[in-house]
Amino acid sequence: MPKARVNMEDLAVHRPRGVRRGFTVDDLPPLVFPELTTERGSVTGVSTPPLAPPIEHGSLADVPFVNAYEAPDTVAFSRKHRDGTWRDITCAEFADEVMAVAKGLIAHGLRPGDRLAIMSRTRYEWTLLDFAAWAAGLITVPIYPTSSPTQVAWMLRDAGVRACAVEGVEEARTLTAIRQDVPELAHLWQLTAISGTETSAIGQISAAGKDIPDGAVEERRALLAPWLAATIVYTSGTTGMPKGCVITHGNLFAEVDNGIELLYPVYQAAVDEPASTLLFLPLAHILGRTVAVGCVRARVRLGHAPSIQTEDLLADFTGFRPSFLFAIPYVLEKVFNTGRATAERMGRGSSFDRAVRVARRYGAASEARQHGDVRGPGLGLRLARALYEPLVYRRIRAALGGKLRHVVCGGSPLSRQLGTFFEGAGVHIYEGYGMTETTAAATVTPPWAPRIGTVGWPMPGTDLKLAPDGEVLVRGPQVFSGYWDAELRDVIPATDADGWLPTGDIGSLDPEGYLTITGRKKDLIITSGGKNVAPSPLEDSLRAHPLVSQCLVIGDNRPYLTALITLDPDGLAHWQQMAGRKHVPLHQLIKDTDLLRHLQRAVDDANAQVSTAESIRRFRVLPRDFTMTSGHLTPSLKLRRSAVLRDYAGEVEALYARD
Repeated sequence: MPKARVNMEDLAVHRPRGVRRGFTVDDLPPLVFPELTTERGSVTGVSTPPLAPPIEHGSLADVPFVNAYEAPDTVAFSRKHRDGTWRDITCAEFADEVMAVAKGLIAHGLRPGDRLAIMSRTRYEWTLLDFAAWAAGLITVPIYPTSSPTQVAWMLRDAGVRACAVEGVEEARTLTAIRQDVPELAHLWQLTAISGTETSAIGQISAAGKDIPDGAVEERRALLAPWLAATIVYTSGTTGMPKGCVITHGNLFAEVDNGIELLYPVYQAAVDEPASTLLFLPLAHILGRTVAVGCVRARVRLGHAPSIQTEDLLADFTGFRPSFLFAIPYVLEKVFNTGRATAERMGRGSSFDRAVRVARRYGAASEARQHGDVRGPGLGLRLARALYEPLVYRRIRAALGGKLRHVVCGGSPLSRQLGTFFEGAGVHIYEGYGMTETTAAATVTPPWAPRIGTVGWPMPGTDLKLAPDGEVLVRGPQVFSGYWDAELRDVIPATDADGWLPTGDIGSLDPEGYLTITGRKKDLIITSGGKNVAPSPLEDSLRAHPLVSQCLVIGDNRPYLTALITLDPDGLAHWQQMAGRKHVPLHQLIKDTDLLRHLQRAVDDANAQVSTAESIRRFRVLPRDFTMTSGHLTPSLKLRRSAVLRDYAGEVEALYARD
């Protein structure tokens, strides 16, 4: 157990209400239902009461030590060894490491309020360094390892970073090349061991602090408060340089504490099965960060997966066996498409398709029952589902580790077809919506009243309303304090006088207050005929097809919509094998009439969801994908529309050349 003193007053404040082992119905938090605001018969606003009390003193730096005091032997993390096995780390062990690293940071001369940047993929050392920095009174600055040298230099200068920890040799080279442009940077550490040595940055930092007393860390922790900055998170941005969002300790507490209480089936342990999750979302992204903080807060076993390559990720699922995941729709689409491709190769494609139809009907019926339909799935549907359980559904869950029962999905819309399939296959889906400025989730579908295809109700304690033009406005304790201004060395508020944050997203509210996001305000296409079109629904629908990787819908000041489409490597490889085109080069494949016919059907399916004026008339398949390296995707995998339109201007003009 760590030597740091923790008094009982601190424990009363910081004890996570959501931490329950072997919970029963009596332990469940009260169900919260939103209060609706209506105008002329339409819902224009939604408010949800809080489930967790606000934190009035202390900080996130206290959480590891509280956990170690209350539950020293509870498993907090599992780390993957080189042989593929996972080793558990207890709350006491984690707090000891946090203390050692925090003392090392103090020994290196870092002062309260100094900024420490972390530039790495998702790994245990990232989360350890995050909590250690807070314990030393520092502010952390996450940086995507895929960021360009120009972006890295900009963020380090803008935040006034004094120390930076990078993952490996490539990141270290990037920092070394730009170090002369970052005059305030005093320390650079590499998280992985440097060639020829056995010591990583964590070991080096900890060794430097061996003579620092534990009391020095306790003094730093005592200086922290909920309203102080915990991190400066730079938005990836689809245009221009990123902006630094100042997130406080109180913002993160409000987000994770209410999330733990709201998503009780996710974070709570079943009687004989502790809750656990494998984090593969980037920790430089606010969603991945809040998942990590929430798991430490709720004492949920957390693993880290640095690679999101399909084979690597599926292997990690099998080894770790999570009970829940936070994921983007892309991951669920990959699992579904891989299952479909496997069944087709085995000659069981038709059987898989029947199982899909049964699961979707079952998932929709289960959802309806939670909204008052007493019938739910009928006997025939239950029997059909039981038939396909061992043949299909269990195998889908096995690909996700075998124990998975819950997925919280965000980042982009999840199709209703995919959502109902997984619900019917035994995996409950909760969709959410948020942004860096709202400390991740601003809305989420509640477990007791899911509405598949929407992003749910506001998080507990959050207000939401629609502006006259449909823009979503959010207000709540998780809304950030403002943008970082490097010249003033201060925070510039982004909310209005009443605390409302304009999100830049366009949405709609149904009669029960469920939010649906229809697109970005700045991305709205206005055709030459004056029709306003949100491209996101069409793009999201096409991306769900196994052959499609990315899609960009075009039509601003044009007579109709067209699209640029890139191909998914895995989906294309499967199609080539099944179609006998295994050795045909890509530049010929993109003109293959059979392939184009398959893509046309995908476009037709997307068009069926919209009006004729909003439909895609023509499309062009590109010979290469949109990537971060090419500059066409942000680190959070959002399209840089202006960059695509600039680089493929010739292809766009060709789509309209026949007019």
